[in-house]
Amino acid sequence: MDSSGAGTPSPQPSRANGNINLGPSANPNARPTDFDFLKVIGKGSYGKVLLAKHKSDGMFYAVKVLQKKSILKKKEQNHIMAERSVLLKNVQHPFLVGLHYSFQTSEKLYFVLDYVNGGELFFHLQRERRFLEPRARFYAAEVASAIGYLHSLNVIYRDLKPENILLDCQGHVVLTDFGLCKEGVEPEETTSTFCGTPEYLAPEVLRKEPYDRAVDWWCLGAVLYEMLQGLPPFYSQDMTQMYENILYQPLQIPGGQTVAACDLLHGLLHKDQRQRLGSKSDFLEIKSHVFFSPINWDDLYHKRLTPPFNPNVLLAPGITGGMTLEDHGRHSSDTNIDLLEIQAGSGKVTVTL
Repeated sequence: MDSSGAGTPSPQPSRANGNINLGPSANPNARPTDFDFLKVIGKGSYGKVLLAKHKSDGMFYAVKVLQKKSILKKKEQNHIMAERSVLLKNVQHPFLVGLHYSFQTSEKLYFVLDYVNGGELFFHLQRERRFLEPRARFYAAEVASAIGYLHSLNVIYRDLKPENILLDCQGHVVLTDFGLCKEGVEPEETTSTFCGTPEYLAPEVLRKEPYDRAVDWWCLGAVLYEMLQGLPPFYSQDMTQMYENILYQPLQIPGGQTVAACDLLHGLLHKDQRQRLGSKSDFLEIKSHVFFSPINWDDLYHKRLTPPFNPNVLLAPGITGGMTLEDHGRHSSDTNIDLLEIQAGSGKVTVTL
């Protein structure tokens, strides 16, 4: 893993001489020549994500290569450094993407990440339209475990959506893209930055009110609803109407869901963040809900539960063929930084940021 260790805070980005510096916590022993770069698996306005093979151990990684000039031009260095800071803390959790190395040259930043090749949850949901409750419950439980861990580090995720949830080669969840995370938020504290993805914005964010970590539980409810129903809960093609729906329309759950699922959705999608499930004791409230009663949380954490779906991809990626993912256009606000965490597919990925 990154030589700085999981708990080391990220240095503030330096703009000396018009540049960005990862600081002393970057891995001084890693360099681009340590890797064979095999193909591009993601593109964006700051650079590319490359499938790479480490020459010494033969392991495959997703290497995010970012152009410093592009980051500085768009004034996104704080987001980049915040993402890296959160990545450094993820080494102890099974459902968060891991950072193995970070290093730099005079012109580029390199983040060497887990290669996760089972595809985006969004891709699988688009293909199958909706999931049955057992499958949705499994994914929601693994995501909730990851979110709960971030909260224990005083990090609010703020951009949970199916596009940021990957599946590994066994079918387990891997949460990715930490560019909108807010660090240093204690349990009783709030923040106020307007950010996220329109379909998943909580009412308090839309009202530009101070919000706390309960915003992530709203997003979990929205993602669970989408897994069960095929669309986000208050969706409209008219964004203004969608915002009106989020703020004022009662939650409608079509038939076919169990009482437990409906109760959980109503709890997570409560418009008053003070009454929302998870607002008082955070992840403990989520995991104790009756909807998750079939889940053994210790077995879940240690990946002893068999995933309900196998992506049928190779652990070692083939360089030809594989999954093709196209950009679906649902981007985060706050200057729209989908930070190139597109290491999901082993085939072509087209991303427009």
